[in-house]
Amino acid sequence: VQLQACGGGLVQAGGSLRLSCAASGRTFSRYTMGWFRQAPGKEREFVAAISWSGGSTYYADSVKARFTISRDNGKNTVYLQMNSLKPEDTAVYYCAANLGWGVVVTAYDYWGQGTQVTVSS
Repeated sequence: VQLQACGGGLVQAGGSLRLSCAASGRTFSRYTMGWFRQAPGKEREFVAAISWSGGSTYYADSVKARFTISRDNGKNTVYLQMNSLKPEDTAVYYCAANLGWGVVVTAYDYWGQGTQVTVSS
């Protein structure tokens, strides 16, 4: 599966952004989808994951209650709605796919190219 993330940008603290990740191929609905982020000088970290059906979601503590992951299998797209953004949310955000379930980088087999999110204070 090939992934293309978009929707990043520059936003003030307290603002919102919605990231999208479009997947190619007819098997999108089989994959768990995840969002990760990587800030300069830091390791890539887990943000959120959603099961193939959308019935299960999981969030990093740092984004819980502010971010929402969702998916539309008919459109082969996964979304990350980010509200109440903070400067510490600044990072390159990546979408990823795997056929199992996981909240670590190594669990995911396919990665998008990343989209930059910058939150100004």
